[in-house]
Amino acid sequence: MIVVTGAAGFIGSYIVGKLNREGFKDIVLVDKYDDPLKFQNYHTKTYSEMVDRDNFFDWLAANEKFVQMIIHLGARTDTVGQEPEIYQQLNLEYSQKIWKACIRYGLPLVYASSASTYGDGHNGFDDDHSLIPGLQPLNLYAQSKHDFDRWALEQNEQPYFWVGLKFFNVFGPNEYHKNRMASVIFQAFNTIAETDKMDLFRSHNPDFKDGEQARDFIYVEDVAKVILFFMNHRKDSGIYNVGTGEARTYLSLTKAVFKSMELTENIGFIDTPADLQGKYQYYTCANIQKLRGIGYKELFLSLEDGIDDYVRNFLIPGVCY
Repeated sequence: MIVVTGAAGFIGSYIVGKLNREGFKDIVLVDKYDDPLKFQNYHTKTYSEMVDRDNFFDWLAANEKFVQMIIHLGARTDTVGQEPEIYQQLNLEYSQKIWKACIRYGLPLVYASSASTYGDGHNGFDDDHSLIPGLQPLNLYAQSKHDFDRWALEQNEQPYFWVGLKFFNVFGPNEYHKNRMASVIFQAFNTIAETDKMDLFRSHNPDFKDGEQARDFIYVEDVAKVILFFMNHRKDSGIYNVGTGEARTYLSLTKAVFKSMELTENIGFIDTPADLQGKYQYYTCANIQKLRGIGYKELFLSLEDGIDDYVRNFLIPGVCY
């Protein structure tokens, strides 16, 4: 039995679908099921049980002997939220309880961290444990993820196997419910479909031209493959970057969306919203040598190939994974 928290969300529901396709059916979905928009993310999946997030630890105490692994992807993911107590409760304290439960019951743990913990990038994007405490996140979400990473590294008592995965900019099917927090690919597709045009944020940083802000974009299928690798690997515990190792510009991304939609490019620029200025990463690029060093050999999809699969096979027909 595999437990997936955040199972109704973007990456969580994709992982459940990937597990199903790999032959795993005995899966427990943990989430809050109060958002009807997320229903299509899980209603076609094969699973053993749905457990409310608030009841999970009682459920685990009664069923721990059947559980083989916890994949903890549940979190408050809004990067512009201004409620520190919610991030403290859901992203830090809840994760600490899962960590301690994995120790108590002898369970391996895979959990989601985030590349947002790297802040403006002036300290680089290296997942060396000795560098992590010095990172300076730019928002409450990133700070909560950083706080748990730092706490985990400080613990003398740890699950017998654990990994924290710093996901870079993940995009792909099942993110339709995320609204403003959905990937630029998703937003570009919908905007272009409605207006035949896409406006990108202007640069407010003199080191970057408009549209030349660059991120390490990774397709959710590649994220799923990394998680499955660690499910089987179960050694080399620690925190790992999960990105492609290549930074691509928003301009390149938007051009790829137009191409996959078979439309003529029409790209403009608007000011970055005030609540994002000062909290905006202009550049991210994962150092993935550590992941490669423990034996992960899979090649990552290019941005163009990932976008083409997403647009043609999911966004245009309007289906989930």
